[in-house]
Parts: sequence; structure tokens; C-alpha cells
Amino acid sequence: MPSLKTRMIFISHAWGYNQHYNKIVEWFNGAANFSWRNCSVPSHDGLPDKTVRGLKAGMTRQINPSQVVLVLGGMYAAHSGWIEYEISEAKRLRKPIIGVRPWGQERIPRIVQEASWCDPIGWNRDSVITAVRYYSN
Repeated sequence: MPSLKTRMIFISHAWGYNQHYNKIVEWFNGAANFSWRNCSVPSHDGLPDKTVRGLKAGMTRQINPSQVVLVLGGMYAAHSGWIEYEISEAKRLRKPIIGVRPWGQERIPRIVQEASWCDPIGWNRDSVITAVRYYSN
């Protein structure tokens, strides 16, 4: 059997809403025939330079090697300058962006809808993994 392609994934998320991020990580870690590397910045492993300039540079360093950027489209994303920055950098670096609609949410912020390279993906493990496989080639 050939070796699996390791997907480099940046998951844009708000630290105050870690349950969605944690569930996506759980899905990726438990998926059969799926290898990935987490390029995100989780709350338990933040960037060392806490200045605005340092945080922006750190985010860019994390996004740069990724093959795809997932943006969790909770309504909090509409009010997060950091998520806006991550989307802006992903666009600048020409990274495919996939909007993900969190469980139970009917709408997602316009910024996420407009940035997503596809219709926002519903809260379903197989749908998210299929989109990542497609857009990270």
C-alpha cells in the first residue's frame, strides 16, 4: 500500500470557542487513511511573541506551509480581527480556504462565506475530510 499524503492544515478558530476546533482535530486524528499535520495555533500552545506585530508574523509562519485553511464559521468570526487577519493572509498566500458551518448553526459570517473556495461545508466529519482531500492536492 502506498504511503498516505500528509495534509498540512491550518484551522482558523477563536480560542474562546475551542470545542469546535477540538472536534475537528478529533475527526482528523481518528479518520482512517488520513494523515495530517496541524499548522494551527491552539490555545494551549500559543505564539511566544505577544505583540500585535509578533502575533501577525507568527500567524503568517503557521499559515505559510499549510496546503489548506479551514475557517470555522461561528458567528464570533464576524467580530474577530484575528480570524479576519488569518483569512487575509490565506488569500495573500493563495491558500485554499474552506468555510465550515459549526454544528447547529444556520448562518455563518459573510467574511467566511465570501472567502470559502466552495459552499461552506456542513458539520460532518466525512464532508470536512472530503473537502480537505480535494482542496489540498
